[in-house]
Amino acid sequence: RTVRGATWLSNLDQLDYDRLFAASMGAMPVVLGTSDAGETGNPPIAGMAGFVQVGTASGALPYLTSSTALVPELYDAAAGIGGINVSPLNSDGVIRTVPLAWRSDAGFLPGLALEALRVALGESTVILISDETDTGIRTVRLGGYDIPTSENGALRVHYRLDDPGLYVPAYQLLDPAFEGQVADRLAGHIVFVGASAAGLLDIRSTTLGAQVPGVSIHAQVVEQILLDRHLVRTDAQSGSEILLFVATSGLVLAGLMVFGPLASIALGGLAGAGTLAASWYLFSRQGVLLDVTFPMVGGFLVFSLLTVFRFVVTDREKRLIRRSFSKYVAPAILHEIEERGHDLKLGGEMRDVTVLFSDIRDFTPLSASMPPEALVTLLNDLFSELTEEILVGRGTVDKYIGDSIMAFWNAPLEIEDHRRAACLAALRMRERLGAFTESTADGKRGPIRMATGLASGMACVGNIGSRDRFNYSAVGDVVNETARIEAACRHVGYDILASESVVRDAPDMARLFAGRLDLKGIKARVGVHALIGDHTVRASRAFRNLSVAHETLVARLGAETDLTGAIDECKTLGVAVDPRLEEFYDRIAGRTADFVKNGNVTPDPQAALMTAKTQ
Repeated sequence: RTVRGATWLSNLDQLDYDRLFAASMGAMPVVLGTSDAGETGNPPIAGMAGFVQVGTASGALPYLTSSTALVPELYDAAAGIGGINVSPLNSDGVIRTVPLAWRSDAGFLPGLALEALRVALGESTVILISDETDTGIRTVRLGGYDIPTSENGALRVHYRLDDPGLYVPAYQLLDPAFEGQVADRLAGHIVFVGASAAGLLDIRSTTLGAQVPGVSIHAQVVEQILLDRHLVRTDAQSGSEILLFVATSGLVLAGLMVFGPLASIALGGLAGAGTLAASWYLFSRQGVLLDVTFPMVGGFLVFSLLTVFRFVVTDREKRLIRRSFSKYVAPAILHEIEERGHDLKLGGEMRDVTVLFSDIRDFTPLSASMPPEALVTLLNDLFSELTEEILVGRGTVDKYIGDSIMAFWNAPLEIEDHRRAACLAALRMRERLGAFTESTADGKRGPIRMATGLASGMACVGNIGSRDRFNYSAVGDVVNETARIEAACRHVGYDILASESVVRDAPDMARLFAGRLDLKGIKARVGVHALIGDHTVRASRAFRNLSVAHETLVARLGAETDLTGAIDECKTLGVAVDPRLEEFYDRIAGRTADFVKNGNVTPDPQAALMTAKTQ
């Protein structure tokens, strides 16, 4: 029985698979893995590799608080012990780095990949080399391999696509039919044994977007070290990213401020494309990790902030300028200028324009009868009324000169029939003045009267002034001529006078020839017409009768001495059309020289045509 009992006990030993496994491990170099077990685990296991520190930065290694226990027989039979945790440092689930070593109360523990390589190389010691500041790990040295790491001793994994051909299924290991085939595949290789079933919860995400078993990551780490295909990420790359951010932001800023948003987007796109190309080249050729998201996203944010700034601040100023400019230019014209992108720059161009000067008559007595504050208020209110009519007529207000207004038509944009438009605006200004005088009459002053002159011709129009401050204005002989015609209203005795060049292109206006005036600063006499009304006035019977009588009077001026009857007839007919014509005809007897040219009476061809039509 005793012998038989001993035999029975020996058979029980054959059923202890841990001892059988340990016996098998003793025949070859096997590295076992342990993992951090958290608060429920056993005390950390001491590793079998020796460690040498160059510097004192080993404290930057990740700390192993506990570990899973190993069966003593297996521990004794193992050639090495390594940590299998691929990374406790990533929070997004993507494994980018793998710790090469851990520290614990039991000493240093290499990672599974590093320990497998150490055993395969027959090395006994791992060297930890600190960086220049001695605050982190720079390199892990094993035999002839210098492995660059992050400051916490982690290796940046340079992944390749997962190759199913590198896996040996477990069923082939257990099936004797595959014994020879499997032996040939495993011979001379570092072999990692792990699980790939999803239910065992060891499927990891890589930076390539693949889902691989955790054991495959350890295998790729060993492969990366042997092939020296490391990813490089140092302070130089961080500095380069800052410089790229500054350069990209500078290009975006310059493009936006100088050329506008489209150019800024184009420059930013070119800078981004160049950064991407450089990053890809450095990564594919040298394994350098250059984070392009910082300069590109930073440049985009700079563009967005500048665009918002430009909209909130610059465009606000533009809107203020637009509101200010709209006081001088008709809104329709201003809209066309904005649509066409009219340049605001010094200089001008020659344009055929119609110029208007309008001045308050007897302003000196008016100003003497009012306090300055009341006078300023009166002028502002009056000019607001008159300016509105100019803008409605698509005119451009040039300037306000004391009690005068200067405006012109056909610039900055061309206006069809600009002479007629100026005539209609002058007539509307007269009506607006009458309504304004009635609404502001206070009994202390008489009605406000204005004199208006119109002339047309070539002028240089554009922005005139200094390089920093300029106004859109017109310069030329026609401007001086218009001012002189306006001043001659007192001499003629009528409130609106237009040159022949104006009424020639506005044939439907009701006007009367007022002679040829000798204007100061102008060599030749200038033919002018009293502008009576628009086409409705011209078509009235009263004006047609007046026009015939006036033409008769003009024909007799300079040829006869007694014109009382003809003047009285015109005055009677004229007052029926416009009471202001009474003063006009009162003065005409003393202006016979204005109707004589080279000894002959100056005819009015338009009035003659009117007479023919009437007959």
